Amino acid sequence: MNILNINSSSNRIDSISESYSTKILEQLQNLNPDATVVKRYTTYSDLPFLNQDMLGALFVKGERTPEQEKFLEKSNQLVKELKEADTLVISTPIYNFGIPASLKAYFDLVARAGVTFRYTENGPEGLLKNKKAYVVVSSGGTEIGSDIDFAGKYIKHFLAFIGITNVEIVKLDQLMFKNKEKLEAADAQIEIIEA
Repeated sequence: MNILNINSSSNRIDSISESYSTKILEQLQNLNPDATVVKRYTTYSDLPFLNQDMLGALFVKGERTPEQEKFLEKSNQLVKELKEADTLVISTPIYNFGIPASLKAYFDLVARAGVTFRYTENGPEGLLKNKKAYVVVSSGGTEIGSDIDFAGKYIKHFLAFIGITNVEIVKLDQLMFKNKEKLEAADAQIEIIEA
């Protein structure tokens, strides 16, 4: 089993979302002792935001120039990691009702027409099928699944767009109000992970 662990918290010392992604990794590795893990910290990976040069390289007609290939190096690396993974473990806090900018930058870099999804006469089709994703979402006040959850819903939608529909959300929401209850529920959810 190849596991890709994507952490997007800006907090490198005591991130609750990252600590729970570590718990999931430990559970998966206990079940699959030969599993390999690739870690990606979006906030600390120097991920570029899409700019004119990158857009030109992404949507070029014909062959890309060496310069255009260079603009896509980071995107190609991230897509390779994603394609090689059987299982994703994504952790994110909710910042101001949404996902961190670095995670959005990551998603922008791996959403590649003809590579991770394609357009068909029936609409878009995700190309990264048969993968499982565990997504840890933490928040102080936002309830996951509520009308103001623009993080959990977005992540599930984006993953489905690239073909990953087997998604399990681990909710660490409303921690300012229901800390003990939410942590216990997440611990119980992780304990019964089977693969």
